[in-house]
Amino acid sequence: MDANLQKTMSQKIERTLENLKKNQMNGYYVENVADLKALVKSMLNENDIVSVGGSRTLFEAGIIDILKSGSYQYLDRYQEGLSAAELQKLFRAVFFADVYVTSSNAVTEEGELYNVDGTGNRVAAMSFGPNKVIVIAGINKLVRDMDAAYQRNRQISAPANNNRLNKNTPCTIAGECKDCKSPGRICNMFVRTGFQSNKDRMHVIIVGESLGY
Repeated sequence: MDANLQKTMSQKIERTLENLKKNQMNGYYVENVADLKALVKSMLNENDIVSVGGSRTLFEAGIIDILKSGSYQYLDRYQEGLSAAELQKLFRAVFFADVYVTSSNAVTEEGELYNVDGTGNRVAAMSFGPNKVIVIAGINKLVRDMDAAYQRNRQISAPANNNRLNKNTPCTIAGECKDCKSPGRICNMFVRTGFQSNKDRMHVIIVGESLGY
């Protein structure tokens, strides 16, 4: 990256970390996935009960492999053969986990998170339940403010995730949100995460690479 662009990006990251701290969230920056893995491991204790929110970022960064290593009690939403009832039971068990790892649709320079869910299990666990929440976001998800976060979801996250899940929704055709009422719609719960009453619970890691949608 050009040195001038790098300086500008560094200023954005620093501003974001400062504002996360003001909102009583712990902010971190790592340059690459290798450093990310080391940081995540340092945040986990052996035999921790851990689980994840649906996230392309976690697969791309190799975090799922870490959680499945056998060092932790991993509540695996992706295990083969889970029935709908078993998956719902797992989602509820997540509320008693030691650590919940997920990504975010957007992280604002104002130190807030913006997330959109289909059933709400991810944003619910981020908001309440697990003792520790680790949020991992590639540099591509860093935006100026909540308006930009809203537009990012409509223009990027929503159509990309609908394509990933093979949903037959208007955004997969148009490439942008159409505020549809489709039965398969996954944009149903809109959660803005701001100031935290427990300053030790939420940990937001920004990675200097493009990850996920």
